[in-house]
Amino acid sequence: MTSPAPSSATRLTLRGGGLKSPSPGLVLAAALLGFALISLDASVVNVALPSVEAAFGGGMAGLQWVVDAYTLSFAALMLSTGAFADRAGASRAYAIGLAVFTLASAACGLAPDLPALIAARAAQGVAAAVVLPASLSLVRQAYPEPAGRARAVATWAAGGAVAVALGPVAGGALTTLWDWRGVFFVNLPLGAAALLLLVRAPRSERRPAPLDVPGQLLAVLALTGVTFAVIEGGTTGAVALLVGVLAGALFVRVELRRSHPVVPFRLFRSRTVSVAVASGAACSVAFFGLVFVFSLFFQQVQGRSALYAGLMFLPMTGLIGVANLVSGKLAARHGPQVPMRAGQSLAAVGALLLLGVDEGTPPLLVAWLLVPMALGCALTVPPLTIAMMDAVPAERAGLAAGVLNSARQVAGGLGIAVFGALVSDGFTRGLRESLAISAALFAVTASLSFRLSGRPANSP
Repeated sequence: MTSPAPSSATRLTLRGGGLKSPSPGLVLAAALLGFALISLDASVVNVALPSVEAAFGGGMAGLQWVVDAYTLSFAALMLSTGAFADRAGASRAYAIGLAVFTLASAACGLAPDLPALIAARAAQGVAAAVVLPASLSLVRQAYPEPAGRARAVATWAAGGAVAVALGPVAGGALTTLWDWRGVFFVNLPLGAAALLLLVRAPRSERRPAPLDVPGQLLAVLALTGVTFAVIEGGTTGAVALLVGVLAGALFVRVELRRSHPVVPFRLFRSRTVSVAVASGAACSVAFFGLVFVFSLFFQQVQGRSALYAGLMFLPMTGLIGVANLVSGKLAARHGPQVPMRAGQSLAAVGALLLLGVDEGTPPLLVAWLLVPMALGCALTVPPLTIAMMDAVPAERAGLAAGVLNSARQVAGGLGIAVFGALVSDGFTRGLRESLAISAALFAVTASLSFRLSGRPANSP
């Protein structure tokens, strides 16, 4: 795919009456820090959940909502925030989202009860939905050439993946050495640092991108209804499921008739786009769902401390960043299909290896058994992102990023809801059912990736 020439806003920017050449490295640093921050919050809270329950109560359903309030608002609003990033300009949207995210983090840390914490987590998710597509658009605009863009996107994705992976370790350390509130207060200096970096980055041009308000509202209603049904169950859950399914059906009907839908289904005419979205969703279901479950497993089933539980994720987290960078280089040299296939196959095998885990399995053995599945996801995510970006024109980068990452966040939220519901009825049996689901999803998406063909990202 031939890359378009850099836009005037990418080549030059007006600052204080003078022209200043942009620094791609500075843009990448600013985008990476903010993306890492919102990625950290997707997993840092998991190990702190038993401490949250001890402070506020709420049971398994309450713990699931602390995680899913963030994940679902993140996922649902990202459908529109990709277009918002294009419309407002990626740098402006990024600054707004990062500022709101930092303030919402302070509200989480100061929450007096569980409903207030869940509401603040939802606000964090809304802000994160703005930050993510804007950050990827910033990277896409700063690196117009395919080879440079592949390396930059891989670095960006690696930063987010490392943050997600380090979340359990950081959460365990902060909860043990400080308090569960520390997992939110740590965002304040990091958010301020990202905003300071952004001040020196070039401003992005605005692009016309209509907003689809009816589609966005229906998407929120559908996702919330289905997730509520899985978490809460019972008669209320059945009603919520019906509402969610009807809203989902109406969403599809409305989107097919709109000239500027929040989810342009024509994107999925591309096999690359469809496979990238499906592969990203499978990784999110398994990774986020299993980190949630194993965080509870180490503490509530095996009776370990939050710090100990966090350290048990260290073997897998220590290798994820390296695997991300390796997969980016493989994608640039051989095309994204090669690391995607290898990664998903490895993740499927990793999920199967964990099937023998029960309450008597030594924690250190569990820690190392988590490594293959995590490495498989780490090998998969950067190349699928590269494949997605190469499959769409530059002016649709923000929208495509929103669709891809919304699908991943929805999948992660549903993974937590489903896996949490399974283990609540019997932890060991529910854990094995969750692992079987993960392995099956990886097997399906791996087979789909073998149907892709293409050249390396740096090919002419």
